[in-house]
Amino acid sequence: MAVPGVSVDLNADLGEGFGVWSLGDDDAMLDIVTSANVACGFHAGDPVGLLRVCRAAADRGVRIGAQVGYRDLAGFGRRFIDVDPEELSAEVIYQIGALSALAAAAGSAVSYVKPHGALYNSIVTHEGQAQAVAAAVRAVDPGLPVLGPAGSAFFEAAEAAGLRTVSEAFADRAYRPDGALVSRREPRAVLHDADEIAERVLGMVLDGRVVAQDGSPISISAESVCVHGDSPGAVQIAAAIRARLRERGVIAAPFS
Repeated sequence: MAVPGVSVDLNADLGEGFGVWSLGDDDAMLDIVTSANVACGFHAGDPVGLLRVCRAAADRGVRIGAQVGYRDLAGFGRRFIDVDPEELSAEVIYQIGALSALAAAAGSAVSYVKPHGALYNSIVTHEGQAQAVAAAVRAVDPGLPVLGPAGSAFFEAAEAAGLRTVSEAFADRAYRPDGALVSRREPRAVLHDADEIAERVLGMVLDGRVVAQDGSPISISAESVCVHGDSPGAVQIAAAIRARLRERGVIAAPFS
């Protein structure tokens, strides 16, 4: 049964190559997703590659988001860093500013902010870092929405700062029964079957539910759904998701 009028944003982490090291197929993903979480040079990405991605996103009408993270190129931003909140806030401001200049040069603009990797996971419960990131976004532009997990310390801090919060779900990541993501160190933390993932996303969008790793159903809020651009088969997974949503009349569109 089709469900006309329902829409969801599809986002992907892009611009994560560095120098001679390429990661994922940014151009192919930009033909599918509606929002691009573009690295800002701290966890991944270099200026020429980031400008290229911003131009490609602008050409396709895909929204550009600043994907801010810890200053950790070697660890791809996936290692927790106990950084002082004042320092973290300044680093987030710096990253948003850098990507904003590149996006402007590409004829577009940064329209939202999404934390990356370990920072994303940390600010679910780490109040100091959550407040630091929210304060940084507000200092740059109080009108910038932030993507993240519903019910997190980050959303609480962002709402207190007057920022719009956009709840995000992960298409290709396993969930624990408490709603947290399964650690990448554990088996089947990242899913790979495109058809299974597409059906899973449909349930997230239409029913607000997803099956946790232990088989239990949990509630989930999904205004935007993330497909990791660096996962094996990412393009095929994203295409399968968009096709499955289209079959049910769900429109892929940037969050309003």
